[in-house]
Amino acid sequence: MELQYFEFLKHLVRFNRRVYLDHNATTPVNGRVRRAMDQALKAHYGNPSAFYGMGRKSAKLLDEARQRVAKAVHADPTEVYFTACATESNNAALKAVASHFHPKKTKIVSTPIEHPSVINTLAYLENQGVIVKYCPVDDQGRVRLSELEKLVDEDTFLVCCMLANNETGVIQDISAITKIAKRHGALVLTDCVQALGKIPIDLHAWGVDYASFSAHKLYGPKGIGALYVKQGSPFTPLLHGGHQESGLRAGTESIHNIVGFGVACEAVEKLLSQGNQISGLKRQLIQRFTEIKPDCVINSPDAEAECLPNTLSITFPGVENAGLMGMLDYRGIAVSAGSACSTGEDTPSHVLKAIGLSDRAARETIRISLGPDTSARDLQYLTRMVQEYLEGRIPFVNMLAPAQLNESFLFAEDTFILDVRPPLNRKEAKGLPNSHEVDPLRVERYLKQLPREKQILVYCPGGGLSVMISYYLQAKGFKRVTNLRGGLDAWRKRHGALYDKYAGQNVTVLQPD
Repeated sequence: MELQYFEFLKHLVRFNRRVYLDHNATTPVNGRVRRAMDQALKAHYGNPSAFYGMGRKSAKLLDEARQRVAKAVHADPTEVYFTACATESNNAALKAVASHFHPKKTKIVSTPIEHPSVINTLAYLENQGVIVKYCPVDDQGRVRLSELEKLVDEDTFLVCCMLANNETGVIQDISAITKIAKRHGALVLTDCVQALGKIPIDLHAWGVDYASFSAHKLYGPKGIGALYVKQGSPFTPLLHGGHQESGLRAGTESIHNIVGFGVACEAVEKLLSQGNQISGLKRQLIQRFTEIKPDCVINSPDAEAECLPNTLSITFPGVENAGLMGMLDYRGIAVSAGSACSTGEDTPSHVLKAIGLSDRAARETIRISLGPDTSARDLQYLTRMVQEYLEGRIPFVNMLAPAQLNESFLFAEDTFILDVRPPLNRKEAKGLPNSHEVDPLRVERYLKQLPREKQILVYCPGGGLSVMISYYLQAKGFKRVTNLRGGLDAWRKRHGALYDKYAGQNVTVLQPD
């Protein structure tokens, strides 16, 4: 009896442990930041554009925060403008520079490993007639400077390159890239979102013209970013309607968020000092993973000077990342497959493909990003769970091959088909017949509507998102959960005639509780 009770306690400890290893996606808000924001919300709600005392106090807080952000990145406070997020900052800079130079100059040179807010904005500019060229990177994700030299010419008005990649952690030589651009009269935009607080940033020394930042990657609040515009560099506002931010960004300033950003930047030096400790934990993690699975592949650069200290991209050949992440989530461990801004697409990472990984290898890759509070025990727990999973000691979610999903299965009374495709995918393609559509990001709000006595078949476009949700349902006590391997895409290829005959029939949209 005592032995059984001990095993039960071990079970409780294991399944209640929470390990957050996705700091590149977002970070918890620092306590000092929260308190400063709370004080601003309570006592400093005046509009900073107002001339009376409360307004002047808010304006003072805004100026103090701007100085703190500028100090953290070695810029002048007059060069820092607050935005809603780094996505807005990237959009504003790209569109402003394009509108200034195009069509006199027609070309932007970038890299294939940029954040989606850059990649997608460049695609928009291409539709406006801008020529976009992508400089190749090596198998570590480093920009090939010799190729960049060939691409940048007198018709190039902007070179766009992120400082540190959010998926692999590779750090670019922005100083060298800037020198190449300046020789041809081109301006430089660098996305510094992942770098702030992890490596030193000196915008003036590098000579860049534009740089983007986000507070929520720095233990600050979401909903606030910053754009650096070098004095004298051309810039026209993306948003119009007010005089705020020296006329360059209309809209009443979010004082509490800006205050939080400024306080978060005060901790940059402390965060930088913790880099060696975090890097040491990462080295231990790599060593343990290579012991557990000797054929694993490390995609992050080996040299510490070329990689963020907290970031590890690792491929486990033969192990689908969706299943692995679903199991880890089931065990209270948060990791990711790549950028949080693109994982909903359920497609292989464009960053991993750019460094030479196949679609299959990209789907076998996870990203682990550590934080200052990550402990050796956290990583021991992670590696133990991974080892047990690889050795088959943790039960897998049932998988249904596309060939097995025939007409009888589709219309069986015992089958409950759960469609967890993102809304955009539902617009692009009809789903399985008799499906029940739910918001994949709010699955917990539909649990009471799911039958526990039936076989629940979960599917998404490519089979990745659905397997994670299948693990979640299993964790919530649903015994008969099956994931459609390869998702709707694979099933359509296998059963094109059935899809054409039945797709979209008798679909129910469940309403969240």
